[in-house]
Amino acid sequence: MDFNVTAAIVIGYILGSIPFAYIAARLKKGVDIRDVGGGNVGALNTYREIGPVFGLGVLAADIIKGTLAVLVAKWLGLSLAWICVAGFAAIIGHNWPVFLKFKGGKGAATVLGVLVALTPVELLISSGIVLLLIAITRNVRLALFALILVPILQWIFDRDFTYIACALGLLLFIGLRTLIGLKGELARAEGKKNLVIDREYTPWQTRKSG
Repeated sequence: MDFNVTAAIVIGYILGSIPFAYIAARLKKGVDIRDVGGGNVGALNTYREIGPVFGLGVLAADIIKGTLAVLVAKWLGLSLAWICVAGFAAIIGHNWPVFLKFKGGKGAATVLGVLVALTPVELLISSGIVLLLIAITRNVRLALFALILVPILQWIFDRDFTYIACALGLLLFIGLRTLIGLKGELARAEGKKNLVIDREYTPWQTRKSG
Protein backbone atom coordinates (compact mmCIF):
# COMPACT_ATOMS: atom_id res chain seq x y z
CA MET A 1 0.00 0.00 0.00
CA ASP A 2 1.62 3.25 -1.12
CA PHE A 3 1.85 6.46 0.85
CA ASN A 4 -1.06 8.24 -0.88
CA VAL A 5 -3.47 5.38 -0.18
CA THR A 6 -2.42 5.22 3.47
CA ALA A 7 -2.66 8.99 3.81
CA ALA A 8 -6.16 9.09 2.29
CA ILE A 9 -7.43 6.37 4.62
CA VAL A 10 -5.89 7.93 7.73
CA ILE A 11 -7.13 11.42 6.81
CA GLY A 12 -10.59 10.00 6.08
CA TYR A 13 -10.71 8.28 9.46
CA ILE A 14 -9.50 11.37 11.35
CA LEU A 15 -12.02 13.58 9.55
CA GLY A 16 -14.79 11.14 10.39
CA SER A 17 -13.70 10.98 14.02
CA ILE A 18 -14.34 14.70 14.64
CA PRO A 19 -17.40 14.47 16.96
CA PHE A 20 -19.39 17.55 15.96
CA ALA A 21 -22.50 16.38 17.84
CA TYR A 22 -20.48 15.96 21.02
CA ILE A 23 -18.87 19.39 20.56
CA ALA A 24 -22.24 21.06 19.91
CA ALA A 25 -23.83 19.52 23.00
CA ARG A 26 -20.92 20.59 25.18
CA LEU A 27 -20.94 24.13 23.82
CA LYS A 28 -24.71 24.66 23.99
CA LYS A 29 -25.79 22.79 27.13
CA GLY A 30 -22.63 21.45 28.74
CA VAL A 31 -23.86 17.85 28.38
CA ASP A 32 -22.48 14.69 26.82
CA ILE A 33 -24.64 13.91 23.79
CA ARG A 34 -24.14 10.21 24.54
CA ASP A 35 -26.07 10.67 27.80
CA VAL A 36 -29.17 12.40 26.41
CA GLY A 37 -32.00 11.31 24.14
CA GLY A 38 -31.13 8.20 22.21
CA GLY A 39 -27.44 8.58 23.05
CA ASN A 40 -26.45 8.71 19.40
CA VAL A 41 -23.56 11.00 18.46
CA GLY A 42 -25.30 12.39 15.42
CA ALA A 43 -27.32 15.21 13.91
CA LEU A 44 -30.80 13.87 14.69
CA ASN A 45 -30.13 13.40 18.39
CA THR A 46 -28.53 16.85 18.47
CA TYR A 47 -31.55 18.39 16.72
CA ARG A 48 -33.96 16.82 19.19
CA GLU A 49 -32.01 17.32 22.41
CA ILE A 50 -29.83 20.41 21.82
CA GLY A 51 -31.79 22.45 19.30
CA PRO A 52 -32.60 22.86 15.59
CA VAL A 53 -29.75 25.26 14.77
CA PHE A 54 -27.11 23.05 16.33
CA GLY A 55 -28.72 19.94 14.85
CA LEU A 56 -28.64 21.32 11.33
CA GLY A 57 -25.09 22.54 11.87
CA VAL A 58 -24.01 19.06 12.95
CA LEU A 59 -25.81 17.56 9.95
CA ALA A 60 -23.91 19.85 7.58
CA ALA A 61 -20.59 19.21 9.33
CA ASP A 62 -21.04 15.43 9.31
CA ILE A 63 -21.92 15.49 5.61
CA ILE A 64 -18.85 17.62 4.87
CA LYS A 65 -16.63 15.08 6.67
CA GLY A 66 -17.57 12.40 4.16
CA THR A 67 -17.30 14.74 1.20
CA LEU A 68 -13.85 15.98 2.23
CA ALA A 69 -12.56 12.42 2.68
CA VAL A 70 -13.51 11.65 -0.93
CA LEU A 71 -12.13 14.94 -2.27
CA VAL A 72 -8.80 14.41 -0.50
CA ALA A 73 -8.52 10.92 -1.98
CA LYS A 74 -9.29 12.30 -5.44
CA TRP A 75 -6.71 15.05 -4.96
CA LEU A 76 -4.15 12.39 -4.08
CA GLY A 77 -4.84 10.73 -7.42
CA LEU A 78 -6.26 7.46 -6.14
CA SER A 79 -8.33 5.03 -8.15
CA LEU A 80 -12.09 4.98 -7.69
CA ALA A 81 -11.94 1.85 -5.55
CA TRP A 82 -9.48 3.45 -3.10
CA ILE A 83 -11.50 6.66 -3.10
CA CYS A 84 -14.46 4.59 -1.90
CA VAL A 85 -12.27 3.03 0.79
CA ALA A 86 -11.21 6.49 1.97
CA GLY A 87 -14.86 7.54 2.16
CA PHE A 88 -15.67 4.41 4.11
CA ALA A 89 -12.81 5.24 6.49
CA ALA A 90 -14.59 8.51 7.30
CA ILE A 91 -17.75 6.58 8.14
CA ILE A 92 -15.78 4.19 10.35
CA GLY A 93 -14.27 7.24 12.05
CA HIS A 94 -17.70 8.69 12.72
CA ASN A 95 -19.03 5.43 14.14
CA TRP A 96 -15.91 4.57 16.14
CA PRO A 97 -14.11 7.89 16.72
CA VAL A 98 -10.71 7.84 18.33
CA PHE A 99 -11.57 11.08 20.14
CA LEU A 100 -14.53 9.53 22.00
CA LYS A 101 -13.01 6.18 22.93
CA PHE A 102 -14.55 4.62 19.82
CA LYS A 103 -18.18 5.31 20.74
CA GLY A 104 -19.80 7.36 18.01
CA GLY A 105 -22.92 7.58 15.87
CA LYS A 106 -24.57 5.61 13.10
CA GLY A 107 -22.88 7.42 10.21
CA ALA A 108 -25.88 8.25 8.01
CA ALA A 109 -24.90 11.88 7.42
CA THR A 110 -21.32 10.94 6.64
CA VAL A 111 -22.57 8.34 4.15
CA LEU A 112 -24.54 11.14 2.50
CA GLY A 113 -21.35 13.19 2.32
CA VAL A 114 -19.50 10.40 0.54
CA LEU A 115 -22.37 9.96 -1.91
CA VAL A 116 -22.54 13.72 -2.52
CA ALA A 117 -18.98 13.61 -3.80
CA LEU A 118 -19.32 10.37 -5.74
CA THR A 119 -22.82 10.31 -7.19
CA PRO A 120 -24.63 13.63 -6.66
CA VAL A 121 -27.38 13.29 -9.29
CA GLU A 122 -28.59 9.90 -8.10
CA LEU A 123 -28.40 11.05 -4.49
CA LEU A 124 -30.42 14.19 -5.23
CA ILE A 125 -33.23 12.18 -6.83
CA SER A 126 -33.27 9.65 -3.98
CA SER A 127 -33.19 12.42 -1.38
CA GLY A 128 -36.47 13.76 -2.75
CA ILE A 129 -38.10 10.42 -1.91
CA VAL A 130 -36.46 10.45 1.52
CA LEU A 131 -37.84 13.91 2.31
CA LEU A 132 -41.32 12.87 1.16
CA LEU A 133 -41.25 9.84 3.46
CA ILE A 134 -40.07 11.99 6.37
CA ALA A 135 -42.99 14.35 5.79
CA ILE A 136 -45.43 11.43 5.77
CA THR A 137 -44.04 9.22 8.54
CA ARG A 138 -41.93 11.65 10.63
CA ASN A 139 -39.53 8.70 10.83
CA VAL A 140 -36.06 9.68 9.61
CA ARG A 141 -34.49 6.25 9.97
CA LEU A 142 -37.26 4.54 8.02
CA ALA A 143 -37.12 7.20 5.30
CA LEU A 144 -33.39 6.75 4.85
CA PHE A 145 -33.98 3.24 3.55
CA ALA A 146 -35.20 4.94 0.35
CA LEU A 147 -31.54 5.69 -0.38
CA ILE A 148 -31.36 2.17 -1.79
CA LEU A 149 -32.60 3.93 -4.93
CA VAL A 150 -29.08 5.37 -5.37
CA PRO A 151 -27.43 2.17 -6.72
CA ILE A 152 -30.59 1.35 -8.67
CA LEU A 153 -30.44 4.74 -10.39
CA GLN A 154 -26.70 4.28 -10.98
CA TRP A 155 -27.47 1.03 -12.79
CA ILE A 156 -30.23 2.71 -14.83
CA PHE A 157 -27.85 5.55 -15.74
CA ASP A 158 -25.21 2.98 -16.75
CA ARG A 159 -22.63 4.09 -14.20
CA ASP A 160 -19.39 2.17 -13.73
CA PHE A 161 -19.87 -0.93 -11.57
CA THR A 162 -17.43 0.42 -8.98
CA TYR A 163 -19.79 3.30 -8.26
CA ILE A 164 -22.69 0.89 -7.84
CA ALA A 165 -20.71 -1.45 -5.60
CA CYS A 166 -19.49 1.46 -3.47
CA ALA A 167 -22.95 2.95 -2.97
CA LEU A 168 -24.51 -0.44 -2.29
CA GLY A 169 -21.81 -1.33 0.22
CA LEU A 170 -22.18 1.95 2.11
CA LEU A 171 -25.97 1.68 2.23
CA LEU A 172 -25.91 -1.95 3.37
CA PHE A 173 -23.50 -0.96 6.13
CA ILE A 174 -25.64 1.90 7.40
CA GLY A 175 -28.76 -0.23 7.03
CA LEU A 176 -27.22 -2.94 9.20
CA ARG A 177 -26.20 -0.36 11.79
CA THR A 178 -29.75 0.99 11.85
CA LEU A 179 -31.31 -2.45 12.20
CA ILE A 180 -28.99 -3.27 15.11
CA GLY A 181 -30.12 -0.09 16.84
CA LEU A 182 -33.79 -0.91 16.20
CA LYS A 183 -33.44 -4.34 17.76
CA GLY A 184 -33.08 -2.82 21.23
CA GLU A 185 -35.87 -0.31 20.66
CA LEU A 186 -38.34 -2.99 19.57
CA ALA A 187 -37.99 -4.59 22.98
CA ARG A 188 -39.86 -1.57 24.35
CA ALA A 189 -43.54 -0.89 23.70
CA GLU A 190 -42.89 2.66 22.51
CA GLY A 191 -40.31 1.32 20.06
CA LYS A 192 -42.97 -0.84 18.38
CA LYS A 193 -45.45 2.05 18.43
CA ASN A 194 -43.08 4.37 16.56
CA LEU A 195 -41.67 1.78 14.17
CA VAL A 196 -43.40 3.21 11.08
CA ILE A 197 -45.15 6.45 12.10
CA ASP A 198 -43.14 8.37 14.68
CA ARG A 199 -45.75 9.77 17.07
CA GLU A 200 -43.23 11.17 19.53
CA TYR A 201 -41.92 13.95 17.28
CA THR A 202 -43.35 16.62 15.03
CA PRO A 203 -42.74 16.46 11.27
CA TRP A 204 -39.63 18.58 11.83
CA GLN A 205 -38.30 16.09 14.41
CA THR A 206 -38.35 18.43 17.40
CA ARG A 207 -39.34 17.10 20.78
CA LYS A 208 -42.91 17.76 21.82
CA SER A 209 -43.35 19.79 24.99
CA GLY A 210 -45.64 18.59 27.74
